[in-house]
Amino acid sequence: MPTALIIGASRGIGHELVRQYRADGWRVIATARKPQDIDELVRLGAEPHELDVTDAEAIAGLGWKLDDEKIDTAWLVAGLYGPRSDGFPTQDDFDAVMHTNVLAAMRLLPIVAPLVANARGKLGVLSSRMGSIGARNSAIGSLYRASKAALNSVLRDTALTFGPQGATCIAFHPGWVQTDMGGAGADISAGDSARDLRATLAKATLDANGTFLNHDGEPIPW
Repeated sequence: MPTALIIGASRGIGHELVRQYRADGWRVIATARKPQDIDELVRLGAEPHELDVTDAEAIAGLGWKLDDEKIDTAWLVAGLYGPRSDGFPTQDDFDAVMHTNVLAAMRLLPIVAPLVANARGKLGVLSSRMGSIGARNSAIGSLYRASKAALNSVLRDTALTFGPQGATCIAFHPGWVQTDMGGAGADISAGDSARDLRATLAKATLDANGTFLNHDGEPIPW
């Protein structure tokens, strides 16, 4: 039975990834921040771990729990948009967005990627087209954009380090998704986004290591 690890499975895309992998018979290890979300993961048949991705000790604890695992597919989904207004960011807003979207990845990926490499598996990180510098045509959401551009850099470093060891590491734009972040008027449901993401990562080969892709597999400029 293949094993999937979903970090950030409380709701939205992460929750849908858990549901879909379980429906296909996978063993799923998943993290959530709140006890009620842990209960929902249990209901779906996942093996839950309570995790606040901004807590360094909690991340280290997760690494200890996962030490002997071989992960066929891993997803880092946890993320935060932050303030809806642009301009002068407060220190609290900056820290919250950067710690969730960037620092967490810098701490988690060195733990998760070796487990993926051990299985010659695949690692997907949920970035955003808003993090693309080459395709940028708007300055709206500047703090979020900066955080996702930085996340892309972390993913590239991870790909360079662990690709030669067998892990295929890819940054993904999930689409404009109907979640708490994307809103009800977004283009695509969480279920459809998760379905596309799973299919695109599943068919990716090591040649795709270190790339930035749309949920349907279309390349996105860095």
